[in-house]
Amino acid sequence: MNTRPKIAYQGVAGANSEQASLQFHPDSEPIGYHTFQQAFQAALKGECDYACLPVENSLAGSINQTYDLLSDSTLHVIGEQIVHVHHNLMVKPGVKLCEVKRVYSHPQALAQCQAFIEKHKLEAVTDFDTAGAAKLLSDLDISKPGGEGRAAIATKRAAEIYGLEILAEHIEDEDFNYTRFFILGQDEAKKGEGKQKSSLMLATRHRPGDLLACLEEFRNNQVNITKLESRPRRDKPWSYLFYVDVEGHIEDDNMQRAMAGLMRKAAFVKFLGSYTAAHTMIEES
Repeated sequence: MNTRPKIAYQGVAGANSEQASLQFHPDSEPIGYHTFQQAFQAALKGECDYACLPVENSLAGSINQTYDLLSDSTLHVIGEQIVHVHHNLMVKPGVKLCEVKRVYSHPQALAQCQAFIEKHKLEAVTDFDTAGAAKLLSDLDISKPGGEGRAAIATKRAAEIYGLEILAEHIEDEDFNYTRFFILGQDEAKKGEGKQKSSLMLATRHRPGDLLACLEEFRNNQVNITKLESRPRRDKPWSYLFYVDVEGHIEDDNMQRAMAGLMRKAAFVKFLGSYTAAHTMIEES
């Protein structure tokens, strides 16, 4: 591309979503939006070339907003990125740890740093997101009443962007904290090098064994399922969509056979995309 691709993400500069965007394309121009929906629509309408949205966290599980947006969309999954999440306690320059009384961040980040927060007897206050909490802290006048004793939990990059001082690094309770992101675009990705993955969604009829019959198409064609999760359908009460990740590319012969069989057995199938699997240190541990 002759120009820097624009990648929409939810949040502000310094968010893990921005980091995932830059991992996908280091020369891109990440653009933050207030909500998942706004970031998604920016890619759908062509305001941005791609959207980068989280789909699951290794501790908290799936992020259903992204899956729900995909169910009714024409966007394709064209890539994935995995970010190793590290939380850091940051303050305005000159503030000492003993002076901190309240810490602001996204609810998940606060929950993932519970041991540190309790050890230092801090009051946890929920905020819009991690980087957003850092930005608000940066703009705060701590000399005014109510401004003293505040800190934020966010990324190291957020501290650098907003001129904050890190008092404690990697304060998360568990080091095994990874977030997986989908890169979404209007056109399907070409088959790349390395390990390939595919994502799809399906619905079955309300008959005994229908889900098993659908999943057997993958087993019978030697396609490994790496994720299976159900979500309520928004158009039919007590009906469910199943989100499936598998190893392999849609152009592979065994994937073609599996998809053909699935189309015959499922009530509904939507192929979301094939893409190169993201490399992560998880695979090396």
